[in-house]
Order: sequence, then structure tokens, then C-alpha cells
Amino acid sequence: MSTEERPSLACRNAPWSPETTIHYEGSDAFTNATKRWNAYGAPKFCAAVTPSNEEELANIVKVANAANIPFLATGGRHHYGTTLSKLQSGLAIDLSRLNQVKVDSDRSAVTVGGGAKIRDVLGPVTEAGYQIPSGACSGAGFIGSGIGGGIGYLQGVLGLVVDALVSVNVVTAQGELVQASENTNEDLFWALRGAGTNFGIITSAIYKLSKPVNNGQVFYADVVHPASMKSEYFKAVESFNDGMSPKLGFSSALFWDASTQETQILTTFIYAGPEEEARKELAPFFDLNPVIARLENIQSDRMPELIIMGITEASCNTTGGLHSIHPVCVRKLSAETYISVFDKLDTYYKTYEDVRASAVILEAFSNHAVAAVPDDATAYPWRDAKGHFMIQMRWTGLDNPFAKTANSFALELRGDIVATSGYPELSAYVSYAWGDETLKQKFGPHKLSRLLELKRKWDPDNIFRYCNPLLTE
Repeated sequence: MSTEERPSLACRNAPWSPETTIHYEGSDAFTNATKRWNAYGAPKFCAAVTPSNEEELANIVKVANAANIPFLATGGRHHYGTTLSKLQSGLAIDLSRLNQVKVDSDRSAVTVGGGAKIRDVLGPVTEAGYQIPSGACSGAGFIGSGIGGGIGYLQGVLGLVVDALVSVNVVTAQGELVQASENTNEDLFWALRGAGTNFGIITSAIYKLSKPVNNGQVFYADVVHPASMKSEYFKAVESFNDGMSPKLGFSSALFWDASTQETQILTTFIYAGPEEEARKELAPFFDLNPVIARLENIQSDRMPELIIMGITEASCNTTGGLHSIHPVCVRKLSAETYISVFDKLDTYYKTYEDVRASAVILEAFSNHAVAAVPDDATAYPWRDAKGHFMIQMRWTGLDNPFAKTANSFALELRGDIVATSGYPELSAYVSYAWGDETLKQKFGPHKLSRLLELKRKWDPDNIFRYCNPLLTE
């Protein structure tokens, strides 16, 4: 019997609870429970289950462990990294039914289920008169996208997603349902806020809510700078080394514009304040007379649907794409480096026409509120970062030999950015990690020993070993 056949047979023979229905490949239920945003480096499943409550989920984990069935729990299924591909013929635990979102105005808090997506959370929170930090992809799981840290456009005023976390219900590696907070299982709570995929399945979480900044309104701008403006543009970016307004966050995408047949820079600027203030802050960019695609004052919960001219939203809700993403954190912005990266990317586009959907994205969000939190408060290691790069390579066909060429080019660009990043070596936001990074590069050199100690305590058998694992096999 092959190694792939064993888990499938074990799934069929395991003593599942009568309330648990296991779905197998070929059924619509299986497809719905396993389809992913990214097909690159994806896990492979032989069966799937969608628990209705956290007690059923805890029992599923116990049965799977007893039968030696490897498993992976998923919310939005938007994970980028290649470490998931180590799961072959496993059990998919789909959290989509655990999608409750309940705002408690008396406590200024919201309870979020493990299967709730960002789009499910922002609306109710806004309607109740609050704001909450979040990522920018509406289809991503709210909890899953945040437990690596939870960076975002408004982090300068609201902090990280993990900074808003009050408590969690989590199923441990032993299948026990426990709570974790600042007062209960404090060590587990610390580890979950930065390395959460290693320690359990969060079934629900409570987050504190903030009163909205600027009445919840943000100044929104989509701006295109052509290749001729690259030097001036990146010099303006570099000027933020001297300080960025806490209210500002922006994403710059270096991309191939098919209509102009050239490499350009598309930027979404978000400013959590009045338009007059925003225009003053962004004058170095606007004074270059770029192409203005959109200028508008919007409610902050609309950001995911609009950023990068709506391209992010369209991509976020398209399944089965191919995305090979290589991240770099930077605490120093370098115009010279980014101009060089732009030129290399331009040459790459002109050499390989079939990969012009690739892009290099710089997310520069103020770290004002992030850095105000003591570094040892959570496991998140990069509170001093000024920006996060995502080198996103795309091509056609998972079996295309061009993958080697594309990823080699991405590693070259990554090395260029690392050289002037302000960190002594590669530093990678774990939620964006590709899979070749060392543990120190993902989890930080100063927190790794504590994380490894806690991993051995809470998951000694390395049950949670597929998503950027702390213990490698």
C-alpha cells in the first residue's frame, strides 16, 4: 500500500462521531472544502470535513491523531507558502461553518469565528460604530490572516491584528478545547500572536474594538507613476525614513502595463484623516503629475474592494491561481535599490512575455502604533519594520519548467532588497513566507528559543507541522 493510500484508508475506517460526515474526492462537498486561492505549493487532500461546532472539531482532531491521519485546518484558504505542500493525502478541516461575527458594544469587542473572512467582519464592526485592524484581502480568513501579526493600512493608528486580540478558544494538538488570554494559558496566548499556526486551531477569538479615526473616513488615492518618474518616486518613498504620518499607509505595485507596453508603478495611498492633510503629506508624489486613477473620501471598510484599482479584490476572490511569493521586511527604505529592482523587473518583463502578470509589491504602513507596543508583548518579531515586500511571480502551468527561472529571478531581487533592508539578514513576515526561509528569518532571532520551548510543550508530536513549522522533520 502506498503512503498516499494509507491516510485515505484510515479516514474511511476511523471511528468518527455520528455527527461527523467525511467527504471524499469527486464530491461537491470535497471540492468546496478544499479549493484554494493559490494552487502553487498547495497541500493535497484525500478527504474533507466541515465541523459545525468547536466540540465536533475537537473530537475530529482526537480521532485523526489516534488514526495517524495528518490534517490541516483552513479558513479563507489564502495561505501563500510552499510548506503546505508537505501535506500529501491528508484530511482537510474546513472551518467555514464556524463563521460567527458578534459585536458586543457594551464591551467594545467583537467575537469572530475561525471560519469568518475579513469581509464578514468589517461590515458589522463599521455598522456598530467601530474600527478594527485587518488585512486587505476580503476573502482571506480574518483570524488566519492575523495570527502571523496582522499588518495593514491602518496599523499606524490601530496597531496590528494581534494587538487587538483579547482571548481565543483553541483546539490543541491533543484535541483539547482550551482558552488563552493574558490571564489564562498566558504562554500559549503569547505564542499564538505571531506564530499561531504552530500551536492549535483557533475556533473563535475576541478582539477589542477602537473608536473610528476621522469618523471612519479615509482619503483614498490610486495613482500611476510611469517609468520616467521612477527615480523621483522612489526618492519620495525613501524620505519616509525620517518619519511617516501615523495616519498613512500605501501599497506600491511594480507591474507591466499592457496598454502602454511599459513597466509602471501603481500605488494606493490610504490616509486616515482629512483630505487637506492627506494632500499635504502626499505632495511629493502628486507634484510629479502622475496619472490619477481615483481620488475619493471613503468609509474605511471599503478599502479591500478598492485597493490597487480593484485588482486585489478580483484576484482575492479567484481560486486556483498560481502565485509564488517571496517576502522581505525592511526597516530602511532605499531609493537606489528600488530603482535597480524596477530596472531588472522591466528587463524581465521584456524578455519573458508569458510572465507579465508578475509584480513586485511594497507595502509601507506606518509603524507608529505597532512600535508603541513592547516588543516582548507578543511573538511577532518585526515591530520596527517600515515596509514589507512581496515579490509575486506568476506564470502559466504548475508543471512549467519556467518555474525555476522565475523563482531564481525572485531570489535575486530578494537578495538585492535584503542588502539594504536595515536588517542583518533576510527578515520575512511569516504570513507571506515562501518556504525557504530559516526559522530565525521568519520568527526573529530573539524570540525563537522561547517559541521552540513552547512548541515542545503544547505540540510535542509536531501535529501542526505544515504551515511554517517551528519543528522541522
